[in-house]
Amino acid sequence: MRHKEETEAQIKANHEVLEGQKGVGMNEPLVDFEGYPRADVDVYQVRTARHNIICLQNDHKAVMKQVEEALHQLHAHDKEKQARDLAEAHEEAMSRRMSHNEGHSLSQAFAKVNSISPGSPASIAGLQVDDEIVEFGSVNTQNFQSLHNIGSVVQHSEGKPLNVTVIRRGERHQLRLVPTRWAGKGLLG
Repeated sequence: MRHKEETEAQIKANHEVLEGQKGVGMNEPLVDFEGYPRADVDVYQVRTARHNIICLQNDHKAVMKQVEEALHQLHAHDKEKQARDLAEAHEEAMSRRMSHNEGHSLSQAFAKVNSISPGSPASIAGLQVDDEIVEFGSVNTQNFQSLHNIGSVVQHSEGKPLNVTVIRRGERHQLRLVPTRWAGKGLLG
């Protein structure tokens, strides 16, 4: 990006040289009607500036191609990371289910629902006030550190169903919550 900005500054400086020569641009003739070099402009300086602009424009095209390739690589890297995160979350969920099915895990709640907005994705999924959350997607008692864990899972799962396990009045309930954009704030409500 720095090289791109430097190249653009040099192109601008050379265009200013042309403007300083009675507004001569890139295509105006440098000879008079009789075919002699124009006396009112510095022909050498104009030709040098034009040459520099053409070379710098070619350099600029090459730099822009490098920037474009770098952006493509960056986005590809982000997609790979998101796929890895999703695969890790899926693996963790599968291993958690396996341990749950084997009876090893009678998890404790790590969060409690304070409020639910009517018509929100959480309300539609059946989440209720005072539900104690035992599992929220890949987040459980063992790996929960803060509500940012849940926020991260929600952001990576927009439009995709999440398994949520809650304890309601002493009973375990399995819910499927799909984080989506709705009329209210956030993806859950």
